[in-house]
Amino acid sequence: MSKSRTVRIGCGAGFSSDRLEPAVDLVREGRLDAIVFECVGERTLAFGHRDRRADPARGYNPLLERRMRAILPLAREHGTKVVTNMGVANPKGAAEKTVEVARALGLKGLKVASLEGDDVSALIGPETELPEAGLRLGEVGRQLVGANAYLGAEAMRPALAAGADVLIAGRVADPSLFVAPLAEAFGWRTDDWRTLGAGTVIGHLLECSAQLTGGFFADPGYKEVKDLAHVGFPLAEVQADGSAVVTKLASAGGLVSERTVKEQLLYEVHDPAAYVTPDVVADFSTVRLAPHGQDRVAISGAGGRPRPDKLKVTVGFDGGLLAEAGISYAGPGALDRARLAGGIMRERLVHLHGSNAPLRIDLIGVSALHGSARDYPSDAQDVRLRCALRASSREEADLLLWEVEALLCCGPAGGGGYRGQITPSIITHNAFIDRGAVTPRISYYEA
Repeated sequence: MSKSRTVRIGCGAGFSSDRLEPAVDLVREGRLDAIVFECVGERTLAFGHRDRRADPARGYNPLLERRMRAILPLAREHGTKVVTNMGVANPKGAAEKTVEVARALGLKGLKVASLEGDDVSALIGPETELPEAGLRLGEVGRQLVGANAYLGAEAMRPALAAGADVLIAGRVADPSLFVAPLAEAFGWRTDDWRTLGAGTVIGHLLECSAQLTGGFFADPGYKEVKDLAHVGFPLAEVQADGSAVVTKLASAGGLVSERTVKEQLLYEVHDPAAYVTPDVVADFSTVRLAPHGQDRVAISGAGGRPRPDKLKVTVGFDGGLLAEAGISYAGPGALDRARLAGGIMRERLVHLHGSNAPLRIDLIGVSALHGSARDYPSDAQDVRLRCALRASSREEADLLLWEVEALLCCGPAGGGGYRGQITPSIITHNAFIDRGAVTPRISYYEA
């Protein structure tokens, strides 16, 4: 790409189960140089390790094949590079599946690269500190599932420089997925902190898809967004100095405004002056926004300081089984009956059966989301009791479901609509590792 022209980059997914149609529309209509599918969070990464342990061919995003079938022909037609972390815990397997899809679609010569090296499970041990938990790894008392360092743009750029049409990674810092194609397109130095900080702002704004284009912003009566059922995903028109205009397709629903941009700019940011990534410590506090037409906002002014010497690591542990069960109460006195049922559940599980497993009981429709903070008065006539327990054995998990279902006859009155399920669970902690201990590895494939 020319270092003097505008680079157009879009977001195709903001989490593992994001919609597909807005990404298809972006590639078809957006004249994109690159599209990024950001699909990995701490829990999805740990679940990827769990899935790969059960089947070595799995461990990547389950929607990868469906997304690639829809996107690859359009990306080939429009010259759009695809960058993603849908490899999760198995980037090689994801790359091989992508090549298989490309061949089936007749996309001869499509170049695919996989990035590994983020799995640092072999580099940590019982003495590894988990600073946020105040523990060492060996003190957690649970089986290690996997540990992955957050790689940055520097690890990805060689694959793009080598001409990869599709780059599939595992754990890469979210904004770095966007910084890599921008840095490679413009030839940014790896120590150009100001420009890397500006690129990180762009990546941070785009990474959560429709959160920038009005999705999570919408609040009827307060913050109106048109045609939210067809909300589009964002794209950025980026200049070589890192300044940009963020927008969406004119044909798409949603909204891009200074308010939507400000909300996303501050999303998950603890210190706007020091947003730490593997590439740079970005400074968001100097960012300037300006309207630039309909659904267009100009971004400039970001700064940056030298990147950290250590990389963040997500460490996943087997969390046992999560048992969940619910039953509904309706009509006059529904809240009192639901509270009584919750008390019965706690009495039977803790005192009768002697369970000491973590137990949570919520009254959905009353104050479930804030139940740990305060209780709100309510005259609700439609309340659902939800009981959840983190079990160490199948028997303990089954017991919760059994006891909740037994409320149907054992009371209180009017309970109905029982549902229960048992699923594997994951617990995650954070650690840090010296940057020099991590060795990224790139493999290449061709359809």
